[in-house]
Order: sequence, then C-alpha cells, then structure tokens
Amino acid sequence: MGSENEIKAAAYLESKGYLILDRNFRMGKSGEIDLVAKSGETYVFVECKFRNNKKYGDPLEAVNYKKQKQISKTAMFYYIKKGIDDTTPCRFDVVAIYTEGKIKHIENAFDFVI
Repeated sequence: MGSENEIKAAAYLESKGYLILDRNFRMGKSGEIDLVAKSGETYVFVECKFRNNKKYGDPLEAVNYKKQKQISKTAMFYYIKKGIDDTTPCRFDVVAIYTEGKIKHIENAFDFVI
C-alpha cells in the first residue's frame, strides 16, 4: 500500500482514538507491519490494503493465511525488540481503502498464526 493510503489509514485510526506508534515496522526482509497502534492497553497490528479496481478482488481478501502468518511473526519480533511483556494484549486489524475514498476497518480480523 502506498504511503498516501497509509497516511489516510493512520488518520482514520487516530480519529477513532488510536495512538500510532510505528509505521512500516520491518523484520529484516521477510516481514513488515504497516501500522502499529495502541487502543487503550492493547497493541494493534494493522495491515492496510488498497485496490485501484476490483480485478484482483476486495482488498480485504488479500490478507490470506500466508500474510497473516508473516504479520504474526513480525508482531512477535516487535514485542521482543520493544521489550513488551508477552502478557500484554494485542490484536490484528485490517484497514481497506477503496478508490472512492471509503474506508473499512475490521477489528480483530484474524488470530495469531504460527
């Protein structure tokens, strides 16, 4: 997702009371989380998706099992790197941005995948 759309997603989440902690957090070459936020005491790992057209399906469909596994591993690395206690709650959200400007936010879109 381009940075322009990630900015839109971050602004949307901030308007809902989220605190954006990191953007494009990377774990080497194998993993990236678009946005890391906090909602209350919960860390929220956000995957942002955008599609110019429906040719490749709805943006939400792009967060498949393989992508969920990659995000989960990167989130675990984030906890370790930032020294966050493993009992601190987290969840995985997906924000889809559509060409016409509509934003769809799915909270707790998937569970941790190993």
